[in-house]
Amino acid sequence: MQLKPGLYRHYKGPEYRVFGVATHSETEEEVVFYQALYGEYGLWVRPLTMFLESVEVDGEQVPRFALVQTEPDLFSRS
Repeated sequence: MQLKPGLYRHYKGPEYRVFGVATHSETEEEVVFYQALYGEYGLWVRPLTMFLESVEVDGEQVPRFALVQTEPDLFSRS
């Protein structure tokens, strides 16, 4: 599955802007590069597998991050 750049909502409520997927230089693990859209607007990375996984909330499986709206890919190679 290819992760689309855009706005995502964390299952706890806050929104984030996903810029894209990067590759760790030593392990070659794929990580998601994203920014919090609240507080100090921090920049973060998280393993792609963790970003895409589901979590249990009140006995129900929900996505950790859900796509709200796609945005243009800032790092496109076109």
